[in-house]
Amino acid sequence: MPRRHRDHLPTCPTWRCAACGIAWPCSAAKLRLLAEYRHDRVALMVYLATLQAEAAEQLTGMDPAGLAERFLSWARARG
Repeated sequence: MPRRHRDHLPTCPTWRCAACGIAWPCSAAKLRLLAEYRHDRVALMVYLATLQAEAAEQLTGMDPAGLAERFLSWARARG
């Protein structure tokens, strides 16, 4: 029986990776997103900020600064 591939996508309401179970975005998700948005970093930041806002509603009691670090800091353009 073939093994099913699971994408590294967030599961709600826990915001853990469906494939590896760690806090999303996991390393694999970050790499995929950086590749997918390689020509439009602003769009990536908007997408991640939208997900961060959704996560903030579901992860009650989570520090907003910690969520910003988790969702956005790694995707900022380095320069």
